[in-house]
Amino acid sequence: MPFPLAPRARTGPRRRSLLTVAPAALLAAGCSAGPRDTGPAADSPPPASERARVRAARDSRELAERYDVVIAAHAGLAQRLGPLRENAVRHAKAFEELGTSAGSASPSPKSPAPTGTGPSASAPVPVPAKEKDALSGLAAAEREIAGRRLEALLDAPAELAGLLASVAAAGAAHAFLLTEG
Repeated sequence: MPFPLAPRARTGPRRRSLLTVAPAALLAAGCSAGPRDTGPAADSPPPASERARVRAARDSRELAERYDVVIAAHAGLAQRLGPLRENAVRHAKAFEELGTSAGSASPSPKSPAPTGTGPSASAPVPVPAKEKDALSGLAAAEREIAGRRLEALLDAPAELAGLLASVAAAGAAHAFLLTEG
């Protein structure tokens, strides 16, 4: 024998009451909404991801300049350091192009000039007299920059995070190559 169904007690708002309240709620929400976000104001600081991208490009340019200084002081290292320097230049260009493709309002700085031409934004780092010490200094700079890039990628948007991770890995490989041999 089946059990008779007991009438259900209704809880919560009825469908009819929701239909009458919904338009009023929408009207109130529309009237009280603040101004729409049209993006960053011209006088506001750039977002953190833009600052990270600009810093990464600047770090790569400065690293290329540092390679230039070491190559100028130790001509015998030119063949070994040339490809690493070119990678640093390519990395700077990649970060700069990422900014222009994303519609960055800030102009992208130029890539580093070849050895001996163009002013440096920072004071030149003295080059050790021994080649081994010069290579160790470059390896330390590569590791330091790679570490900063790994930290920056945690808060970066996907495309920038991928580029930061890739270039950080390249920097770690450069540091290894500089300390071997």
